[in-house]
Amino acid sequence: MKYIALFFTLIFLLFAGWQYNDPDPILWIPIYLIAAYATFRTYQGKANPEMLLVLIVLSFAGGMNSWNMMTSWEGFFSEGGGLSMKTINQELAREACGLWIGTIAFMICWEIDKFAKSKN
Repeated sequence: MKYIALFFTLIFLLFAGWQYNDPDPILWIPIYLIAAYATFRTYQGKANPEMLLVLIVLSFAGGMNSWNMMTSWEGFFSEGGGLSMKTINQELAREACGLWIGTIAFMICWEIDKFAKSKN
């Protein structure tokens, strides 16, 4: 099960790399690097369950905040433009879902840690 945490580590490193061209990389690169760190520590068997719980709450709340800031649903992709951002609503939707992917990853890591500690 710890390889799931390693998978999330790689995903978050990829997400952090994609943020290089984002309008606000100084915010999003550290967010995804923190997520990569937390999931990697879970992979190593050295997770901090309190930190994971805090990250679950923060990432879920941050995702809800981004989602609620949208004025309308415009999807994730631009018609004919692919992943290029055409509107702020698309950016907010992507940010919300990125944070919710983090929420799911932190919940899975918390369960992995709980399961590993129950075996010992």
